[in-house]
Amino acid sequence: MPFALLFWAFMPLLIALSLFFFSCSGGKSGTNKKTDGVKSSGTAETRKQEIIKVTEQLIEAISNGDFESYTKMCDPSVTAFEPEALGNLVEGLDFHRFYFENLWSKNSKPVHTTILNPHIHLIGEEAACIAYIRITQYIDTNGMPRTAQSEESRVWHRRDGKWQIVHFHRSGAPSTITK
Repeated sequence: MPFALLFWAFMPLLIALSLFFFSCSGGKSGTNKKTDGVKSSGTAETRKQEIIKVTEQLIEAISNGDFESYTKMCDPSVTAFEPEALGNLVEGLDFHRFYFENLWSKNSKPVHTTILNPHIHLIGEEAACIAYIRITQYIDTNGMPRTAQSEESRVWHRRDGKWQIVHFHRSGAPSTITK
């Protein structure tokens, strides 16, 4: 499915989530809370940096095949559009568990990921959306260095002082990092 169609298919969900999270925040100002070593001061720039940091931590858990850390950073009913789902919306963590158990956790070769041009939309005090380009460098089965690119957006919601992914959208080629 072309990226533009997936993008516009995702927009109603993003708008609905934005309105939901904004209404849930009730216009309350945030308090300083510790979140995975990142302190939220309530300023917009600080909260944007906090979202970048938790996104980097999530990607590190994925790269390391750490399903336990990944599940702590995801809502149990997380929804996603991603290439592996062939254009279908998947819900929950079972779909992702397969890739952790059969691909990422078995990858012993180094993986380096870079987030390019992150853009963060703050949605009240308790929600944010980040969009970015993800560059993943890895060594293929023939020992050759390779680079993969994906375009990603993630919707984060803070519950009990902890950021969790409630929805994400990843475009690009399916995961190809091999053992």
